Amino acid sequence: MLRSTIAPSPARDAFTLVESLAALTVAAIAGAVLLLGETTSIQSTDDALRRTIAYGMAQQLMDEVVGCQSGDATGAGSRWQFTTIGDYNGYRSQPPTDAYGVALGTDDGQGGQRNDAFRCDSSFLTNWRQEVDVYDVSDSDWTTHAVSSDYRAVEVRITYNDPTSGSTTLATIRRIVSDATALDVN
Repeated sequence: MLRSTIAPSPARDAFTLVESLAALTVAAIAGAVLLLGETTSIQSTDDALRRTIAYGMAQQLMDEVVGCQSGDATGAGSRWQFTTIGDYNGYRSQPPTDAYGVALGTDDGQGGQRNDAFRCDSSFLTNWRQEVDVYDVSDSDWTTHAVSSDYRAVEVRITYNDPTSGSTTLATIRRIVSDATALDVN
């Protein structure tokens, strides 16, 4: 019987270079996945915040519009002078303003600041836009535009104009009005 003269190798005390690189690769991939998940979560939260604020702004503007008398445009200039729903047709404002034309943010239009509950950094709303369209709709189908009708659609949109990705509609509210009656059709 022949015996081997090769001595047994001593026990290893450390990782090899290949094992170390494999461990670092696995750790880097896991870290990237965690960061991607965190980034997605932050973006979702930011989007939800923007949409919530936009819906509140749209609802407030819609209440202002349907609070006016039904009728065609009277030709008034500033929003605080609008007396009929038709005056709001084609209204656009970027950045969004209050009824007196003061940009939403910190300034109250009188040299002071808005109430804390209604104040935000003025640069936050710079790329936001308010839009109002008023048009006649068919008496039998409120989704169809009409030349003349007893019913009008009032559509309020709040959009965000991102310089890199373009315009995104954050909130849209549409109501059908007839004389002093308003019906939500969202």
